[in-house]
Amino acid sequence: MRFFKRLLVLLIIGAAGAAFWWYFGRPEPVSVRVQTVESGPVEQTVANTRAGTVKACRRAKLAPSIGGQIAVLQVREGNRVKPGDLLLELWNLDLKAQVTLMEREAEAAQARARSACLNADNAQREADRQVKLSKRRLASEEAVDRAITSAQAGRADCEAAQASARVQAARLGVAQANLEKTRLTAPFSGVVAEVSGELNEYVTPSPPGIPTPPAVDLIDDSCYFISAPIDEVDASKVRVGAEARVSLDAFADRSFPGTVRRVAPYVVDIEKQARTVEVEVEIEEAPEDAPLLAGYSADVEVIVERHDKVLRVPTAAVRAGGGVLVLDPATGLLEAREIETGLNNWAQTEVTAGLAAGEQVVLSLDKDGVEDGALAVVEEESTE
Repeated sequence: MRFFKRLLVLLIIGAAGAAFWWYFGRPEPVSVRVQTVESGPVEQTVANTRAGTVKACRRAKLAPSIGGQIAVLQVREGNRVKPGDLLLELWNLDLKAQVTLMEREAEAAQARARSACLNADNAQREADRQVKLSKRRLASEEAVDRAITSAQAGRADCEAAQASARVQAARLGVAQANLEKTRLTAPFSGVVAEVSGELNEYVTPSPPGIPTPPAVDLIDDSCYFISAPIDEVDASKVRVGAEARVSLDAFADRSFPGTVRRVAPYVVDIEKQARTVEVEVEIEEAPEDAPLLAGYSADVEVIVERHDKVLRVPTAAVRAGGGVLVLDPATGLLEAREIETGLNNWAQTEVTAGLAAGEQVVLSLDKDGVEDGALAVVEEESTE
């Protein structure tokens, strides 16, 4: 009897020791961040490989078509202009004098044409009278022939004078065109971004293949678009009319809806190992608190495909080899789970099989001790 009592005491002591060893020797639980599996939209997107740029729909770098000395400078940087407004004018007194000379010569040619045509009309009336007299046998045949010939010659002189007047008018047009070459006017409404030149400075047009600064840089600030390079691997997925989101460094933490308006039909190979296709996106709702400015840097996300009301997890929760770690709230243990995925982007991944709504997936995959079978507790969020 005593033997059994001693054995029972030893068993109790052993069990207590084992419990003591398990309680104080068990590993400390690792704290993890988790996200509950829920339903929502998931989009597949493509983004630019390098920073995009805000560009004006129309921007003209203007310069006179001939060289010369600036005599009139009507605008400064920041001025607004309308179509046809004079921007600058080169010294052109010689060409203005030429135009004046051509105007006077044109007037003289027109006067000579009127005189010749009046003489022709008079000769025609005389010929008509001689014909009538000849029918009454009051004029000789020779006189009639002479009158008719004179009328025909007068009509030819009239036509020649009129042709000469038209030649002088054409010469006047040439002189006026040469004069217009010295005047630079605004082709559209906009704001002057830059003026390269001052009064009395000499400007020259750019020779072929040798770019020179434009005399006036004019921007139409009523319309902007985003030009962004898309990797050639993703370019085939982008279509004109596709939805897009635009974010600009100048408007931090904000994005603007946009629409793809153009996909370039060629590949840009400036960087041989990173070939891209230029995509243009038009912003649908420009910021109201501050204007867009040409030259702002911008990033573009083009929505290629979208699934609504599907199970999704943060992309950060998907392990490198696939699958996720699920936290069992009852035991506090982490369980590796294989899943099947659909659409994904940098933020969300669609789950088609392997998870149920309400389960918790681990986000802290890079933390030491976070592995299958580990004991874990949910990390408390900071209240700061």
